[in-house]
Amino acid sequence: MIFGDLALDCITKLQPYVPGKPVEELERELGISNIVKLASNENPLGPSASVLAAIDGASKALSRYPDGNGFTLKTALAEKYQLDLEQITLGNGSNDVLELIARAFVLPEDEVLFSQYAFAVYPIVTQAIGAKSVIAPARDYGHDLQAMSTLINQRTKLIFIANPNNPTGTYVAEKELEAFVQQVPEHTLVVIDEAYVEYGDGTVDTIGWLNKYANLIITRTFSKAYGLAGLRVGYALSHPEVADLLNRVRQPFNVNNLALAAATTALKDNEYLAATKQLNNEGMAQLIAGFDELGLEYIPSKGNFITVDVNRNSEEVFADLLRQGVIVRPVTNYGLPKHIRVSIGLPDENERFLDAMRKIL
Repeated sequence: MIFGDLALDCITKLQPYVPGKPVEELERELGISNIVKLASNENPLGPSASVLAAIDGASKALSRYPDGNGFTLKTALAEKYQLDLEQITLGNGSNDVLELIARAFVLPEDEVLFSQYAFAVYPIVTQAIGAKSVIAPARDYGHDLQAMSTLINQRTKLIFIANPNNPTGTYVAEKELEAFVQQVPEHTLVVIDEAYVEYGDGTVDTIGWLNKYANLIITRTFSKAYGLAGLRVGYALSHPEVADLLNRVRQPFNVNNLALAAATTALKDNEYLAATKQLNNEGMAQLIAGFDELGLEYIPSKGNFITVDVNRNSEEVFADLLRQGVIVRPVTNYGLPKHIRVSIGLPDENERFLDAMRKIL
């Protein structure tokens, strides 16, 4: 039997998401150690001491199912953002929530609109449900909201906007973004994906827009600035009716005990978040100085990563860096064959990467 004949056509044609190369895999392949991973936009500080203590406490109840409604974490989020619990949907990372949104609202005959160079999960979840991806051309590697607005029609069910955008790090200013959301018709949902929002200056209050735009959904994660990528916790903030529908298709117990405890604690650790932002700012400046020295052009970034033009085949540079024990992320799959994306690491990790680049170039 050929099982591909049994599967949906949209699934057999789907190209799965390719994650950053794990350290263990490189160790097995090349037999090297002391590897630096700057590929997956992880927080180099690791979890805070208070989070580790919360995980230790929660580990004593691992024989029990987690709270399927995530009441404690939802309460903490509601208090932080001055929202109702009924406006929150928890996910196994924000990727989970993005898929829930598509599954809950998009039919095969519908269209999903997003930008060129936007996060790879958007076309994946769209194709997985058999809908049509509509890709607006980018402007300076980022969202061209005017171009996107011209592509909205009666079949447009969902719009994804990553702000800051991954993998380019570009950012849409508050006034421009709200003007776009304001003119989107009510039958079209707008998802503002804010996985990296904590690295900004905090001046944009998109959460305050939820009271004005019922078709707005905001997604965030604990994987980046809060340092919990390995536990997978994300969430959506929306109109209560939207959240109710998302929670109907959400898997039971999709956020585990350790993740719930860790995220609830991390959300209150402002000192850790401030240290994360300071380290990121300093690391960003370190990499930019290195790129300037090497004569490399880069895309200004508002995230915890930066995408740089290496002036040659990025897959070759990626392979050369691997042989020196440095893992970055080629972005050929995004249509950027001469760029690599580099996560901000600890100072010595950043310097290790720059030293490797000096040898290669």
